[in-house]
Amino acid sequence: MNVKGKIILPMLVVSTVIVVFWEYINRKRPEVVTVTQWNAPVVWEGTYNRDILEKYYAKQKLTVGLTVFAVGRYIEHYLEEFIISANRYFMVGHKVIFYIMVDDVSQMPLIELDPLRTLKVFEIKPEKRWQDISMMRMKTIGEHISSHIQHEVDFLFCMDVDQTFQDNFGVETLGQLVAQLQAWWYKANPDEFTYERREESAAYIPYGQGDFYYHAAIFGGTPIQVFNLTQECFKGILQDKKNDIEAEWHDESHLNKYFLLNKPTKILSPEYCWDYHIGLPTDIKIVKIAWQTKEYSVVRNNV
Repeated sequence: MNVKGKIILPMLVVSTVIVVFWEYINRKRPEVVTVTQWNAPVVWEGTYNRDILEKYYAKQKLTVGLTVFAVGRYIEHYLEEFIISANRYFMVGHKVIFYIMVDDVSQMPLIELDPLRTLKVFEIKPEKRWQDISMMRMKTIGEHISSHIQHEVDFLFCMDVDQTFQDNFGVETLGQLVAQLQAWWYKANPDEFTYERREESAAYIPYGQGDFYYHAAIFGGTPIQVFNLTQECFKGILQDKKNDIEAEWHDESHLNKYFLLNKPTKILSPEYCWDYHIGLPTDIKIVKIAWQTKEYSVVRNNV
């Protein structure tokens, strides 16, 4: 796969070293896990130096992509606020391409973007069940990476639409393969996680295995790494369909299986995707993205 740019590897090495080094030197967050057992940084507020990272990445002239899906009533309920908040807080000062996937282009809101921001809208096939929409996005993302995204961006994030940015989501999040900790499970024991526990599913994770519970609302990395993730997850989804089984949490179950076998090189703390229904514990310093109210009875055809 011919990805954009030839400076990704040194960029990744330098950014990872900076994040880990800063954490070890300053020890500002002793109350939380900041480095995994496989030495991947877990990014919390206070574990990185934004000025150092911005100075480095400013020289690279990178482009970051962001995909988001909005179908049916999700368009009118969530899409406009998502784009407006992303325009304000996502990768400020860097070139960004928003890839908006909708099932009805005529409902696309008109939004004026800041300089360095580009919006690309694509119409996708509607699905009858929200579960199928959720799972088919893996196939769609992979197809778009293969056909054009790999040539257009250096890094790519994929996000759910029913959330809003509340603070800067910047270059400290960039990595080769980036995972997001799920806000409700980041303090739990792995045996408590809602992994897929049925052996018949391709997403099966047995008790006694697992590192973290990852949230499918945000994942990212370089285009090739995101492509590999989407391909493997979709392969597992198809295998389950063939065996007449559906993983408990659909694409998120397959995402967690993928990250068990392919360790993320960077993990984002729950500050990057927080649910205020939990409250606001002292270890959550700055909420970068917040969940929207989940109005499933309104936005989903089948609940």
